[in-house]
Amino acid sequence: MVFNSIEFLYFFLLVYALYLALDHKWQNRMLLLASYFFYGWWDWRFLSLLLVSTVLDFACGLRIASARTSAARRGWLAVSLAGNLSMLGFFKYMNFFSASFASMLSSLGLQVNPWSLKVILPVGISFYTFQTLSYTLDVYRGTLKPTRKFLDFALFVSFFPQLVAGPIERASNLLGQMINPRTISRDKVLSGLYLIAVGLLKKIIIADSLARIVNRGYANYASGGWLDILIYVHAFALQIYGDFSGYSNIARGLSRLMGFDLMVNFNAPFAVARIPEFFARWHISLSTWVRDYVFKSLGRSGGRWRVQVNTVIAMTVMGLWHGANWTFVLWGFYFGMLQVGYNLFRKIVRPRPGMWNPPMERFWAVASRVFAVEAFIMGGILFRATSLSHTWGMLKHLVRPDIAGAATFRNLIALSIYAAPIIVENACVGTTRDELWYMKQRGRSRYLIALLTLAYVLYAYFLGANVKGGEDFIYFQF
Repeated sequence: MVFNSIEFLYFFLLVYALYLALDHKWQNRMLLLASYFFYGWWDWRFLSLLLVSTVLDFACGLRIASARTSAARRGWLAVSLAGNLSMLGFFKYMNFFSASFASMLSSLGLQVNPWSLKVILPVGISFYTFQTLSYTLDVYRGTLKPTRKFLDFALFVSFFPQLVAGPIERASNLLGQMINPRTISRDKVLSGLYLIAVGLLKKIIIADSLARIVNRGYANYASGGWLDILIYVHAFALQIYGDFSGYSNIARGLSRLMGFDLMVNFNAPFAVARIPEFFARWHISLSTWVRDYVFKSLGRSGGRWRVQVNTVIAMTVMGLWHGANWTFVLWGFYFGMLQVGYNLFRKIVRPRPGMWNPPMERFWAVASRVFAVEAFIMGGILFRATSLSHTWGMLKHLVRPDIAGAATFRNLIALSIYAAPIIVENACVGTTRDELWYMKQRGRSRYLIALLTLAYVLYAYFLGANVKGGEDFIYFQF
């Protein structure tokens, strides 16, 4: 059951009607049952994993808080870490590590048959595993008091709008909203509907339409040249942005209709000024999780070089979180090295006020923005490619001269059309620093924007946008 399906529409309308009719206590109970039904829609057997993770971290949180010694506290934290990471590792990474180990032995002349797990990946396991781990880690650090309300904690873990693709919420933000009564205001309903509409536009009109270009392009890259590869790579960057930020918008919108406030997961990432800012704006819930629980845990003793090494380690972990493939590992390593390179460049250049004349300062500001965005987009080859050989093949075709044909120009025009709303959104959000910037417009401006959006949707529909709906979101596979 996906947000852009008719089944979900019926599901949410029923849930919302019951929600409005119940008091706080029964709202939570109903939402918990609805969340389990929502998750079980894919495969009811994986509900057991969700329940195990919930019970494990609820119990460990209480044990950590009541432990009398540091050793006992560390022991219960270790139980939580081992339990959650074992489930994640078994279902998501077992085949990857088994195949990699067999390949390493094969390179040494030892032939073995790798063991593989014949099971589908439980949807959303990376998201709810990290969410529950943040709870026990915060309790261990003393920044959060554990709750004794199991049903409320279970709802925090399984809340259906953000269960399978985030944002990865912290208990300090969401758990309190589960425990305390919510209020539904007119502003929350209107802003929630706005976020849902924007999210559906990004997903159905933009992301699903660009997917056709991307899927064909990555599958048949050998028949194209450098311009074709650039189109495919840029199309994928816009596709995954529309797909994932669209999901986050819908999740936040659905939650606001019920009085909840989820964290912002995207903040105009294509309006960044420099490389280190990108992951402070893209998938914010994951990047801040890795910063707080991986990067900071590595320590800073050893000076600035230790910080650079920790940056690479943290980004590599972020890459591995996305999937069991060497392409994801290298994707994270690539961005870690980019940040290190940028930091070292800034140390060497050390720009000072008045060092450059105004035209040169403007040039470097524009160049920094273009480099940051294009570096992210080109890294998408690793993210989207199915293997390292697939990645290498596409990179080789980037330097292949070719004569652009009719299909190339059709793809280029389609890319430009579907990119336009994303460019406008990032420019407006980047300027206003407000995701709900449209809601703040008044008078003719508001109606003009709405009219232009409607005209764009109709134009995209007649252009051939993929509006049938029901397509899975990309991040469901993570």
